[in-house]
Amino acid sequence: MEILGLFNYWAVIFLMMSGLYIIIAHDNLVKKLIGINIFQTSIFILFISLGKVSGGTAPVLTESAQLYSSPLPHVLILTAIVVGISTTALGLAIIIRIYKAFGTIEDNEIQQEL
Repeated sequence: MEILGLFNYWAVIFLMMSGLYIIIAHDNLVKKLIGINIFQTSIFILFISLGKVSGGTAPVLTESAQLYSSPLPHVLILTAIVVGISTTALGLAIIIRIYKAFGTIEDNEIQQEL
């Protein structure tokens, strides 16, 4: 049953490899952007999983709590999510401009036109 206790890490590995495969295997720029987002999500899950202390509580001072979980990883991931959404929006805007300029969003067709 040790494998079930590591479910988060198996999910990270699966999402990371799926995102990397999508980035490498597809020529469509939107699909590449989706692959980057899946890869980024796996990193978020990894950092959140590493930030949890077994048996730790929220960092609120009480007399009964002896072990605390640090909120810093969660705060950093929240910031990274906002940056990731902004980057995705910018990437989609660039893809729209590429489509208007070249008439396609397929990477190999754009390379042939250059």
